[in-house]
Amino acid sequence: MAELRALVAVKRVIDFAVKIRVKPDRTGVVTDGVKHSMNPFCEIAVEEAVRLKEKKLVKEIIAVSCGPAQCQETIRTALAMGADRGIHVEVPAAEADRLGPLQVARVLAKLAEKEKVDLVLLGKQAIDDDCNQTGQMTAGFLDWPQGTFASQVTLEGDKVKVEREIDGGLETLRLKLPAVVTADLRLNEPRYATLPNIMGAGPKASASGNGSADVAPMEAGCRRLGQGRPVNRGLPCAESQEEED
Repeated sequence: MAELRALVAVKRVIDFAVKIRVKPDRTGVVTDGVKHSMNPFCEIAVEEAVRLKEKKLVKEIIAVSCGPAQCQETIRTALAMGADRGIHVEVPAAEADRLGPLQVARVLAKLAEKEKVDLVLLGKQAIDDDCNQTGQMTAGFLDWPQGTFASQVTLEGDKVKVEREIDGGLETLRLKLPAVVTADLRLNEPRYATLPNIMGAGPKASASGNGSADVAPMEAGCRRLGQGRPVNRGLPCAESQEEED
């Protein structure tokens, strides 16, 4: 019987189908009344963990999300997909903007040690900030091997084989567990979390903790100066053709 335990990070982001609007004061984007969902790459990470469990290679899947109270919805989606337990590291909404990859990686590393997991799975990046840093930083804090941009994951005893996408094609790594793996788009096609499953995910065990202490260092290291829409460049195709004529 499988004894491996997996920790999967899930992030709440503005839904990919929503048209983003920048705040008038350029301090960020409008989030009030805007549909949010699980980051698509995090969905892929959850799906991969569930598939490993279905193959009886993983015993328990723990979904973790850092942020305001609404992140519990994201955890419920992960539970509906097949995760066994959820952990919500609560950060007040007023401080959530300061929650960056460094702070999340610090939290994930502490939880990985506390829960004694063998595998940490994350999406390669979030679609809101596109940082692509959290997985690498988590591996650094834990001093664990890492396989990023994974397009195939295979557990082989006390090792995990990761096929990853690089500019020149595909690279295959064999990592000794425990390890950190980040999921790329082609790793799998996530299953749909049905409404009955989401509603039934409520009774599953879920714990909360205060993550404010891990957010404070962000203020000194990184500060958002402003945010705006990209400047339009060039002309639409039809107008370009008219100019040439």
